[in-house]
Amino acid sequence: MTEFTQGIHGAIKKVYENNKGSLVRTLVYTIGHFLIAITVLMLVADVSLMIALTDAIVEPLANTVWYFFLDKFWASRVASK
Repeated sequence: MTEFTQGIHGAIKKVYENNKGSLVRTLVYTIGHFLIAITVLMLVADVSLMIALTDAIVEPLANTVWYFFLDKFWASRVASK
């Protein structure tokens, strides 16, 4: 491994260690959100699974970013008390 890739791996590991709880909660939230969005599209909009898979990506990803920042803020408030 070059010095550059070692630096990248070290940075990723540091980010993961500093955000482990929020990242796990965000991952669980995201998976659930994808499943819910796909199911709702299939039931309400009466679309096929393949169309639901492609259409149920953007909005859950945007909500995932929001959830991560909200969770980090919440966790910092609870941890400080």
